[in-house]
Amino acid sequence: MPRPVILTVDDDPGVSRAVARDLRREYGEHHRIVRADSGEAALEALRDLALRGEQVAVMLADQRMPRMTGVEFLEQAMDIFPRARRVLLTAYADTEAAITAINVVDLDHYLLKPWDPPEEKLYPVVDALLEAWLRAPDRPTTDTRIVGHRWSARSYELRDLLARNQVPFRFHLADDPEGARLLAAAGLGSDRLPVVVTGEGRTLVEPADAEVAEVVGLSTHATADLYDLAVVGGGPGGLGAAVYGGSEGLRTVLVESVATGGQAGTSSRIENYLGFPDGVSGSQLTDRARRQAVKFGVEVLTTRTVTGLTVRGGVRVLTFDDGSEIAAHAVVLALGVSYRTLDDVPGLTEFAGEGVFYGAATTEAPSCSDEVVYVVGGANSAGQAAMNFSRYARRVVMLVRGESLTASMSHYLIEQIAAVETIEVRTRTEVVGADGEGHLQKLTLRDRSSGAEEVVDAQWLFVFIGAQPRTDWLAGIVARDDRGFVLTGPDLPAGSNPDREPLHLETSLPGVFAVGDVRGGSVKRVASAVGEGAMAVSLVHRWLENR
Repeated sequence: MPRPVILTVDDDPGVSRAVARDLRREYGEHHRIVRADSGEAALEALRDLALRGEQVAVMLADQRMPRMTGVEFLEQAMDIFPRARRVLLTAYADTEAAITAINVVDLDHYLLKPWDPPEEKLYPVVDALLEAWLRAPDRPTTDTRIVGHRWSARSYELRDLLARNQVPFRFHLADDPEGARLLAAAGLGSDRLPVVVTGEGRTLVEPADAEVAEVVGLSTHATADLYDLAVVGGGPGGLGAAVYGGSEGLRTVLVESVATGGQAGTSSRIENYLGFPDGVSGSQLTDRARRQAVKFGVEVLTTRTVTGLTVRGGVRVLTFDDGSEIAAHAVVLALGVSYRTLDDVPGLTEFAGEGVFYGAATTEAPSCSDEVVYVVGGANSAGQAAMNFSRYARRVVMLVRGESLTASMSHYLIEQIAAVETIEVRTRTEVVGADGEGHLQKLTLRDRSSGAEEVVDAQWLFVFIGAQPRTDWLAGIVARDDRGFVLTGPDLPAGSNPDREPLHLETSLPGVFAVGDVRGGSVKRVASAVGEGAMAVSLVHRWLENR
């Protein structure tokens, strides 16, 4: 079983490190210490823990934090972990407020700062709270369990699939007591992993994604043969098209190969999206959009990969990788992009999912507690990941090939990174080698200015080095540029449609539109992708009326 969590929240980096250090020294053997620098970040961490089926025993929050006070945080945190014990950190002048808060959030205790020496003022309080929590711990939040090896690419893929689809689960190591018990109960050994055990006791051995999706209640098969609109890809652009299509009365189906949200869904915090001045996590934003689409009658299919697109009579036909088909009068391609890989780095490819991850891999962040994390890349996605991992890791090292972050990262994010003492930015640095037994253990780094190389211990590497479109299956079907991005509207070669001028987001195949990152010349921002998705629906209406 995962160690129960003790969560600390304080916007003062010095205080945050001090309380985490004191707690780790006394309770680190049997508890995991997680610290956050704001109430918003702490709530996001709690949601991640709940989704993973972990337990939170004690929460310590500073009262005087900007945007969200400690009492306001604890009030919201009670909804996520109602049985976790609650402590407010206060200055001497705040004692009256702390006493009043006892009635507001059922406060268990308040601590005056400073709490030195902790042996007298901190540990006795936490000891008592942990004893009280043990008498009535949080109940497990899920019945779905995965048994696998810690450094297993397939185990990671299943965890990522469930987490990104907002399906609560527990992950057990095969050699832990609970993991061994589940395997023994199923009559299995550790030679065929991962194993998924459902709440009904059904056991899936080395299951495919679609098999897991089906047993946890995700829709994987279309309920109709013909739709007004089919949206391929569930990122911000696809979700925008689905919401507007459904809200305007089009019978709409959205097809996604992994989970709605795309790359944006894995972002720890999006702070420049209109209407969210305090930022919003990618998972929260895309989960709301998905629920909004479903509310308007959109059918959402997951773990379905489209491999073909043809015209048959008056409809466009999508072919799935299992040979099945659906048809629609119009299609919106919102395929997004995938992160480029470091295939040219010796030894790195074999550790994919075993210490090397492309993208944010949000399910792995809590496992990086007290360790050193390396992040490759200098754009916003890398910066957001570094900020997220800094809440868990002892140190985060950003490896940037360029001279600085200013060329590719938003100013607000550069300032945030500079304010976090545990994030180190190493410019003019690249990864040139990797080594390990069974998982990543060492990296070779090269200084691009001097050529000097350095070998460092490393178990965690997250790569954000640009993206490429996933459009090989569209070769010969729609026009693409030399990098594989789909051409639309005025960017199409002359004569693509001899009968009329193509609509703005229309591809070379009439009735098929492209939006978001997959479209050539698009602005790579969440807001612009959503806007294009909405615009595509108005163009779909025009196409349907005039064809």
